[in-house]
Amino acid sequence: MSRQILISTSMLSADFARLGEEARALEAAGADWLHWDCMDGHFTRPLTHGPLVLQALRDLTTLYFDAHLMITNPEAQIPLFAEAGADGISIHIEATDEPARLLDDIRARGCKSCLTVNPPTPLADIERLLPHCDVIMLMGVMPGYAGQKYAGETTARIGEVRAAIDRAGLATLIEVDGGINEETAGIAINAGADVLVSASFVFKHPEGYAAALRRLRASGQPT
Repeated sequence: MSRQILISTSMLSADFARLGEEARALEAAGADWLHWDCMDGHFTRPLTHGPLVLQALRDLTTLYFDAHLMITNPEAQIPLFAEAGADGISIHIEATDEPARLLDDIRARGCKSCLTVNPPTPLADIERLLPHCDVIMLMGVMPGYAGQKYAGETTARIGEVRAAIDRAGLATLIEVDGGINEETAGIAINAGADVLVSASFVFKHPEGYAAALRRLRASGQPT
């Protein structure tokens, strides 16, 4: 049976001077989620969106706000992003010694909990943390910049997490962030991904946002 594939369009490649217009255009084009790459200039080199940006745009669209916290003190920021209107909040396993507690805190605030894992980080602890996660996000690149190439080892990691979810009998979604385009989308979907984060491919597509989203969804079907 085919799974529903969701596209989380990363606002990292949007026109920052027109974020409200971009959000409305993506909703009209058929995006499922808006992905907010929230970087602190410490966990990542760039410094980007904070909770005030999400709050400012929250009333402009009904799309799911996918807040990806690439920060070294997620426990301090989770309440602010929840209050700003995030629907889902992602923390990095590399940024905390207490992932289960923080994931449970995210859920307690009415948001979907997501645990994100960078490419070099072993997946050994993922299975025990699955009951705390609504989403597992696997990075296909090191976080920081849009337009990077998808790391080939990501595909096997998606399959490993999919097998763990299936063994546990859970409905946890697998999200993949980094290097997603028409080719790699199909690879990720067939490996077990449910949610694809795409930035440059959508915003720079010559045929526009709607065409880019259609191509991502059609690029691969689970076998």
